[in-house]
Amino acid sequence: MTQIQDLPRLPFDRDPDDVNGIAPKFRSLRTESPVVRVTTSAGDEAWLVTRYGEVKQLLNDSRLGRSHHAPETASRVANAAVLTGPLGKPEDEVPTRTKLRRLLAPAFSARRVQKLQGGVQQLIDQLLDNLEKGPNPGDFHEALSFPLPVLVICQLLGVPGEDREEFRRMSAGATSLTDVEKAKASWGELHGYMRSLIEVKRRTPGEDVFSDLVAVQEKEGLADDEIARMAAGLLFAGHETTVTRLDLGTLLLLTHPEERKKLQADPKGLVQGAVEEILRMAAPSTQDVLPRYTHDDIEIAGTTIPKGDLVMLAFTATNRDPDIFSDPNVFDITRDSTQHLAFGHGPRFCLGSGLARLELQALFSTLFVRFPDLRLAVDPAELQFRDDTLTGGLASLPVTW
Repeated sequence: MTQIQDLPRLPFDRDPDDVNGIAPKFRSLRTESPVVRVTTSAGDEAWLVTRYGEVKQLLNDSRLGRSHHAPETASRVANAAVLTGPLGKPEDEVPTRTKLRRLLAPAFSARRVQKLQGGVQQLIDQLLDNLEKGPNPGDFHEALSFPLPVLVICQLLGVPGEDREEFRRMSAGATSLTDVEKAKASWGELHGYMRSLIEVKRRTPGEDVFSDLVAVQEKEGLADDEIARMAAGLLFAGHETTVTRLDLGTLLLLTHPEERKKLQADPKGLVQGAVEEILRMAAPSTQDVLPRYTHDDIEIAGTTIPKGDLVMLAFTATNRDPDIFSDPNVFDITRDSTQHLAFGHGPRFCLGSGLARLELQALFSTLFVRFPDLRLAVDPAELQFRDDTLTGGLASLPVTW
């Protein structure tokens, strides 16, 4: 029998010569063993799925969920406070998810997101002004990639934007893979902060998601803790992934001058395709996976995954699957990348995808108009990834112009 120490262990090593690449181990597993037992960074056993067809199939499978019948014994993806272990009871999962999506869908509707477009563009223009007025070279991550998604999601949820540095500290702490106690404490602090805002919204409601939830609290039977947990999860999920895509999208364009020239020549016409290709190509972490648990035995690709096992869907690997995308490691903003799974699929499609696309399209249709000679201020090999956090991404992105 294979011992746990003999299994491939996440996180996998990066290719030191390819700053935009996925971990080579993902590629080899996708070819040799698209459904394979691995060890998580927490030291637990799991199944890693790396091929597009199987990942898409599992995203549609009702036998996979976030919950577990015995959560205390369930495998964990990593030692962080969020998104690494089971959540809730299997019998409650579908009703809870249905209720959550029903309550939140109006906030992320195309109409409501569209209403944010002017405000998002104003924020981008202001942040680019600040970048231009600041030191040269500057840090694109600090100047734009971090503050933009935080300010936008805070505006949508009704969280004071002036609290963004405190939120950043709590959010970063909660994703730590090296300090479990810090991660738990940070997530608890973020949850407590959200609870404190509930009374504020009761007294002075606004046109925001937090106020909407408080307004229907009695009708929907929502406890204060439930609202706080929902808001904390939205605030976290609504900015962390977008931050990494803003950074990595900028990096992809700066390291592919021909694609950048195409976008500069026709920013409005090509930005939508460019953003979809960025979403397909972005590889923020060497363990960028969606964790789910089997609620029954599942047979896939000739392998039976037993009930209760952890299954990790590797989107970065599936988005480079040569069976779906020709020359998958080539960055091409004119290709049709719309089949990518960056936002999931089917019942597990991300509610906030429209908001993320709005931010990405607004930035990349503006960036090289304002900074036509923007370039990296360091060799790409010198860039540091935050592989000690769950969400990964760049620690900084030094640029000059």
